[in-house]
Amino acid sequence: MIETPHIKCKKEDIADIVLMPGDPLRAKFIAETYLDNYKLVNDIRNMLAYTGFYKGKRITVFSSGMGIASMAIYCYELYNFFDVKTIIRIGSCGSNNPNIKVLDIILSTSSYTENNFSYTFDSEEIHEAKANYTLNSLIVKKAKEKNINLKLGKTMCTLVFDQYIKDKDSYNKRLPKDVIASEMEAFSLFYIANKFKKQASCLLTVSDSIYENKIISSEERQNNLKGMIELALETCLEVK
Repeated sequence: MIETPHIKCKKEDIADIVLMPGDPLRAKFIAETYLDNYKLVNDIRNMLAYTGFYKGKRITVFSSGMGIASMAIYCYELYNFFDVKTIIRIGSCGSNNPNIKVLDIILSTSSYTENNFSYTFDSEEIHEAKANYTLNSLIVKKAKEKNINLKLGKTMCTLVFDQYIKDKDSYNKRLPKDVIASEMEAFSLFYIANKFKKQASCLLTVSDSIYENKIISSEERQNNLKGMIELALETCLEVK
């Protein structure tokens, strides 16, 4: 049994490939909907994790919580204490590009942040971290097979939920011109994965846009996340 302040289970209870939604109930939904012979392997702090089989492939679905810090805790422990090799984050985001519409599916190629996570973690001044190219290539290949119009690009990882940013004009002016969407977790995932020579990718469904007066409900978000979830699961089958 391995016990950290955040995870308590046997090492062998965690698969070497992990899908990581932010919401614990979404992890539960994925396990109940898509996995065979699944079991609950962690419920510390109600951060639910399930391990089961998708078309014969052993997969763990582990919730990360919200924000860079929460993601950092869980991906660090999974990579370092449970020998996880691959994590695919599956979440939602806001569009920063007029060509990226609500309900589009995005694959992040890199994550930019204004915060000092890397400086605190390892005294480095790094503000952009890349996704794993090999894993991203598998996702792109699978998206083409499933006729999913996947949008690729750099994403922004912010400490503040984008709809709550007070001075949005200044924020948008500071953004690198090639940022297509904003979310809150990918930078620490990519940064830590690269530190420990692991694989990480981030798939996102657009839930709102600064260019569209349209915000989807939690029910709509759940239903429309299915395409992204299934893309991630099918990609898992190709991961060695």
